[in-house]
Amino acid sequence: QLQLVESGGGLVQPGGSLRLSCGAYGFTLDYYAIGWFRQAPGSELEGVSCISSSGYTYYEDSVKGRFTISRDNAKNTVYLQMNNLEFDDTAVYYCARDLPPSGHCSGYGLDPVDFGSWGQGTQVIVSS
Repeated sequence: QLQLVESGGGLVQPGGSLRLSCGAYGFTLDYYAIGWFRQAPGSELEGVSCISSSGYTYYEDSVKGRFTISRDNAKNTVYLQMNNLEFDDTAVYYCARDLPPSGHCSGYGLDPVDFGSWGQGTQVIVSS
């Protein structure tokens, strides 16, 4: 079964850090761009970051300078290091692969319609 599985979420205080993981099962991540998205309560799904198959990275303005996306193809995993977390970062975080596979991230934003094989999500709560 082809799937992505997110992990690493939790409860953290403002200013804290978390590292999310996105593991691929049943396929290799090497040729895919991987996107991270999030959905806050009552809000639409929004893009967060993307990493291309070659390592190019893209960040939405809201997380630029605080989040870092990376990939370890040997472990078939993509990571999202989140530092200096803010209340507005509270959301369920999802990862997905670009489908059909291009391996590229748009430099103009992440559109969920360009991605598939969504994981089940991991909850991040930023609270004092």
